[in-house]
Amino acid sequence: MKTLSYINLIMAAVFAAFCCYQVVYVLVRLRGRGRSFQAKGQRRYGVLIAARNEAAVIGQLIDSITAQKYPARLVDIYVVADNCTDSTAAVAAAHGATVWQRRNKTQVGKGYALNFLLSKIAQERPQEQYDGFFVFDADNLLDPHYIAEMNKVFSNGCQVVTGYRNAKNFGDNWITAGYGIYFLRESEYLNRPRDYLGTSCGVSGTGFLFSSQLLEKLGGWNYFALTEDLEFTLDLICRGEKVAYCGSAVLYDEQPSSFRQSVVQRARWMRGLMQIMSKNGRTLLRTLIGSGSFACYDMLMNSLAPSLIMGLGFILNLVMFIVGLVNPVQDSLRETGSVILTALAALGGTYLGLYVTGLLTLITEWRRIPCRAGRKVLFSFTYPFFMASFMAALAVAMAGSAEWKPIRHTVAVSLGDLDGRH
Repeated sequence: MKTLSYINLIMAAVFAAFCCYQVVYVLVRLRGRGRSFQAKGQRRYGVLIAARNEAAVIGQLIDSITAQKYPARLVDIYVVADNCTDSTAAVAAAHGATVWQRRNKTQVGKGYALNFLLSKIAQERPQEQYDGFFVFDADNLLDPHYIAEMNKVFSNGCQVVTGYRNAKNFGDNWITAGYGIYFLRESEYLNRPRDYLGTSCGVSGTGFLFSSQLLEKLGGWNYFALTEDLEFTLDLICRGEKVAYCGSAVLYDEQPSSFRQSVVQRARWMRGLMQIMSKNGRTLLRTLIGSGSFACYDMLMNSLAPSLIMGLGFILNLVMFIVGLVNPVQDSLRETGSVILTALAALGGTYLGLYVTGLLTLITEWRRIPCRAGRKVLFSFTYPFFMASFMAALAVAMAGSAEWKPIRHTVAVSLGDLDGRH
């Protein structure tokens, strides 16, 4: 029993030692540090949208793109209606996008859809010369200044830029709020400090921009894992490239509101991480050891370590608690009580740490979150439970049943609707 307690303390100490550098990240954010840019000309962009049965929301995204405070002649919108069985293609075309339909039941996933879309542009629009490409999901909404703000960073020579990711349905329930805090923290407490300190940020699924020059250097879009965004990010880091951050470019996206759908999505993230580590683990380790890449270390600590440590820690403390309850005869009651208290203290400490993390994010991003004040306060207490529910997703992923499945989006709102939610 004492051994379990010691192992628990060692795991906590190791995790703290490996991740203590993030205290610097927090200080950078709390002091408001960040790089600022002035546009060096206006670049020409292609917008890439992979959509599967998104007729309910894709029109609002395209409208938010055409309403940008950026010259419309410099932005072309392309949509791949990927294995759709609804009117996604017709709705996207009616709102002004160039649409191609894709039918492929074998190569399924966003990575394949993006590869298809880029190939179609190259084949059928060879006369179009784009400086860079934006990637959005069909459920996104863009602040009117989004492209202009991203252009400021991109036009200063940054090859890949990611923006500020907010949730358009933050206030629906504890699950959507959990996602919202999770991505806001990634934007402001990870990517902003990374950018300021000169290391690489991470691309997070949607709302990013990459240069045509970089795409050519990479030999096209060849990222087909279940988490193609992480695969893309880690490949860039291994090549010595950096992802920049633009906190003034605000994007809103819809988060799953049901627990089951949330677990399915996050299980896909976990499974995608396993795919990447299986395929590229050696390359990542060689880069980390050979070049001493801090960016590589940072990404591994934020993608791999939390899942493993949280999973092992949860299982260990659960075992300690159960053993202490059902087997009091083997040890003295005092020792049994000590073990139970140790387990409870570890769980309580984990909850407190996650609560403080979520609360800091809520406080600093308060004015930008489309949700009423009372619900924001309530959701600060539920955020640790959202993070703990990653354990259910990890279990599903480890069972090997996490495949790419489309997330149903139904929150068809405009930016004006979001303003009324504050």
